[in-house]
Amino acid sequence: GHVLQPIAVHAPRPCANGKRRERRPIADETFVRPPIAVRCGRDLRSSRCAAEIGVMSPAGCAHVNGYKVDNWKQNLRVIYQCFVWSGTAETRRRKAKSCICHMCGAHLNRLHSCLYCVFFGCFAKKHIHEHAKTKRHNLAIDLLYGGIYCFVCQDYIYDKDMEQIAKEEQRKAWKLQGSVPHMFTRVGEKFSTWEPTKRELELLRHNPKRRKITSNCTIGLRGLINLGNTCFMNCIVQALTHTPLLRDFFLSDRHKCEMQSNSCLVCEMSQLFQEFYSGHRSPHIPFRLLHLVWTHARHLAGYEQQDAHEFLIAALDVLHRHCKGDDNGKKANNPNHCNCIIDQIFTGGLQSDVTCQVCHGVSTTIDPFWDISLDLPGSSTPFWPLSPGSDGTTVNGESHLTGSTTLTDCLRRFTRPEHLGSSAKIKCGGCHSYQESTKQLTMKKLPIVACFHLKRFEHSAKLRRKITTYVSFPLELDMTPFMASSKESRMNGQYQQTVDVLNNDNKYSLFAVVNHQGTLESGHYTSFIRQHRDQWFKCDDAIITKASIKDVLDSEGYLLFYHKQFLEYE
Repeated sequence: GHVLQPIAVHAPRPCANGKRRERRPIADETFVRPPIAVRCGRDLRSSRCAAEIGVMSPAGCAHVNGYKVDNWKQNLRVIYQCFVWSGTAETRRRKAKSCICHMCGAHLNRLHSCLYCVFFGCFAKKHIHEHAKTKRHNLAIDLLYGGIYCFVCQDYIYDKDMEQIAKEEQRKAWKLQGSVPHMFTRVGEKFSTWEPTKRELELLRHNPKRRKITSNCTIGLRGLINLGNTCFMNCIVQALTHTPLLRDFFLSDRHKCEMQSNSCLVCEMSQLFQEFYSGHRSPHIPFRLLHLVWTHARHLAGYEQQDAHEFLIAALDVLHRHCKGDDNGKKANNPNHCNCIIDQIFTGGLQSDVTCQVCHGVSTTIDPFWDISLDLPGSSTPFWPLSPGSDGTTVNGESHLTGSTTLTDCLRRFTRPEHLGSSAKIKCGGCHSYQESTKQLTMKKLPIVACFHLKRFEHSAKLRRKITTYVSFPLELDMTPFMASSKESRMNGQYQQTVDVLNNDNKYSLFAVVNHQGTLESGHYTSFIRQHRDQWFKCDDAIITKASIKDVLDSEGYLLFYHKQFLEYE
């Protein structure tokens, strides 16, 4: 590959790794609520509206002047009070009853309200667009975020006066929510738009040159010094710092720490993201991160060789525990209902169905998971036959060679029914006695980021070895066949593909791969990370080199990171 300039200096790396001990606003409101004046990752004051006007005025969109007549301020305040922020229980009940599309009766589909008359319409189905075109009512308000949309400019617009009214009414609603019982206090996430300080404005005036993000920009790419057998940590840090939603969380200063900052791993990760996206080219030395990991995950302390998968789970666990002090993590006392950023991104739900072989009664449990560990051919456990695509066809975007194993094969084996046998009888609730049964795992809830762990390190009573079986994995992955909702479509362990091509909720894109070279006793970890959707780079501690998609897909693969497609954006 081509080494990025300037070339990072190789740090001494006595690595003998391999020991197995298994704001930037975003579109989805679940994670970071965008400020009113910002949508889709860009400042609306420089949106299409500006292009049509020709010269951007300080007030923003010129079409709002037609709305600003008579009692427009009072009318706008009433709309914010009753249909957007809804500070009291009564206004929330009124909003739930009255805010439905006047054309189709739907509550969802990005409901907007006309600012000129009493009309609610779906934005997704363009019912509000039809009303605007018919009545020539050019402005509407988003009833979820409070943003103002101009149908002439075909974009959300910024107006200083409207923005001020929105802020004032939002603050009033927050105060009202704080005075009612706790069950009503978390209706909306309390997010304040960013306002530059005097110091920041002064710095902007003295530094007029702006750094532009282009397709070949290398901001976010930075090497990490190996501190002595710490390549296992470096490759996971590279994967986490290039996780889109995690990056947006930390770069928008969302963490409100209630611990001592020198002992909080979330604070250190926040600082780490600042270092990565600062534009510095010299390798970063993650000594504070290593110290905190040793402090909070003592089984990883010391300079002996460690496992990257084990470090990933330990890091997510510590981050999860330290996020409990955040506003989003207040419910973290229940591990199945935590709302911290780690659980929002990485936690999925694994459904286990145990079926009695006598009465066919089914017992179902759902457990949270951060990753999925998959068995490989060549291990001591019997492996399932290869998928129908093994004759050279393509299944789930994977190109099959004769006799090759794919990620889909591993997932099919993971979700197949398994007979537990006579030595593992389970007491059936229907029979009221111990009976033989079958067990099947499926995905009840998919995480935003799906991490697949290929179990290459085998430890058993008879042997300890590394499994080097090549497993092909796709750039795009559809998890629909492995969902609990698709279970009825399975017959004899074979999925009958009747997937809705329009359903993108279960589709993922590959964005990071962690690899291990070497043996069980001695080896080295590297990672591939995706930059700007289609550019890939290899991270080998302090050295970052350009990589091709072929380099990525031909690699052995140990940890595979996939991101939901419908939450990705340029």
